[in-house]
Amino acid sequence: MTTTAKLIAFTIDCAEPRRLAEFYAEILGFEVQYAEDEYAGIGDGTTSIYFQRVPERVPAAWPGPGKQFHIDVRVPDVAKAVEEYIALGATRPDFQPSTDWVVLADPEGHLFDVCPERNA
Repeated sequence: MTTTAKLIAFTIDCAEPRRLAEFYAEILGFEVQYAEDEYAGIGDGTTSIYFQRVPERVPAAWPGPGKQFHIDVRVPDVAKAVEEYIALGATRPDFQPSTDWVVLADPEGHLFDVCPERNA
């Protein structure tokens, strides 16, 4: 039987860890737990996301095969959330693969999907 692992965190490479931690803490409602120039972390007591400084990182083109991951978030009002996240520094790529959710890029070009709440 395979040993079951418990996911404790997800680390994102970026040029400015403190800035990206503040961005995601704001949109996810997490607390900034640690913030330095080289490394930062946010969490809600259960889930953590860390940000590690990799100054030579280049964002993947979208759409394209270079994307390695993306985060999905669920919100009650997609249009309102998209407007707020853009005001915080996100951008909206021209290519949108669906009308059900919106693809945004964080201030450093990492993609994330803003998804509506599920119907009960």
